[in-house]
Amino acid sequence: MAAELNQTPSANRIHIGFYGLRNAGKSSLVNKVTNQNLAIVSDVKGTTTDPVTKAMELLPLGPVVIIDTPGLDDEGELGALRVKKAYQALNKTDIAVLVVDASKGMSDEDYAILGRIKAKNIPYIIALNKTDLTNGDAIGFREGEGIVPGDNVIKVSSLKGENIDELRNLIASKAKVDSGKRIVGDKLKKSDMAVLVCPIDESAPKGRMILPQVQTIRDILDEHAMCVVTQTDELPKVLESFNNPPKLVVTDSQDFGKVKNMVPEDIMLTSFSILMANYKGILETAVKGAASVKDLKDGDTVLISEGCTHHRQCKDIGTVKLPGWIENFTKKKINFEFTQGGEYPEDLSKYALIVHCGGCMLPEREMMYRLKCAEDEGVAFTNYGTLIAYMNGILGRSLQIFPSIADKCV
Repeated sequence: MAAELNQTPSANRIHIGFYGLRNAGKSSLVNKVTNQNLAIVSDVKGTTTDPVTKAMELLPLGPVVIIDTPGLDDEGELGALRVKKAYQALNKTDIAVLVVDASKGMSDEDYAILGRIKAKNIPYIIALNKTDLTNGDAIGFREGEGIVPGDNVIKVSSLKGENIDELRNLIASKAKVDSGKRIVGDKLKKSDMAVLVCPIDESAPKGRMILPQVQTIRDILDEHAMCVVTQTDELPKVLESFNNPPKLVVTDSQDFGKVKNMVPEDIMLTSFSILMANYKGILETAVKGAASVKDLKDGDTVLISEGCTHHRQCKDIGTVKLPGWIENFTKKKINFEFTQGGEYPEDLSKYALIVHCGGCMLPEREMMYRLKCAEDEGVAFTNYGTLIAYMNGILGRSLQIFPSIADKCV
């Protein structure tokens, strides 16, 4: 258990998805690349019925998530659902490996899959599998597809284990260089002090802290800055104990209403949810979307989407507290719908507003996909912390740590 708790969170790992038709050898290739029996292998078409994910270390990349998907030519009503699930996995894929049966060559269906991958701007590799069956025959590609042998094409044999190391290296070459994005460390300097307000209530996980709190602590320590962790009621005493005021107070969003009155105006104040929204690239949109809460009408439907799948408690922020705060702020009777984990509606047109969590458990690619889907439908999109700050009248103050975004806040 201790080793699991010390692992890189899945949301921070490179997600590598293997796609292709049934019997192209996806699962066999996954097993060879990972050196594990991660996927069930069979000559029967459609053996892989749902996307299979595995967090692991893959050299030379490091921490990754491997995704093995069902065949995208599956048939029948159940097959169509499997194909849908497979395509949904593209939303969290950072590098796509299109596995093609080299003995058959690229089919129209393979090109259709490739088109979906390219449409999402996902770096890709075409792995021509089963080369042991081709007798060295060359495989041609359509002109204009941007397919370059040696750059994004490689011949492999999962049966004989040929070119597997070369495939791993090619996958690594497609990985984006670390952008150096920080949660909060870039806003601090050595020896700066931050106070983190982490309430422990009925909804807090027993015996541990939530991921954004842990990640924020680590990011502060990486900067050689300092932090004090406290609960809400003890915050005034903590602030009084300093000879020099801290540079920043970060609170759980649900306690914005209390904490805003405890922290002097000359100390920056924000929330873990707002920090995470910025880290995932959705903060500016979340700020614009927060103001739309004032335009909600009786009967409007609001989607509250949680990226993780924790067991919801009696005072859960997403399903209990947020709906109550929204109705109290708007004085309207609102319909609320809720999703968790990988669930996210395909049709967003019926929603007047989408309120998303900070997305600590979701890859940035998936968060951006969800935001873009809302924008395409013209639906306002915000996140927990941003909306709560807005409803408490302190959105501008909570964005002081991000002056370029604060300047746009009305």
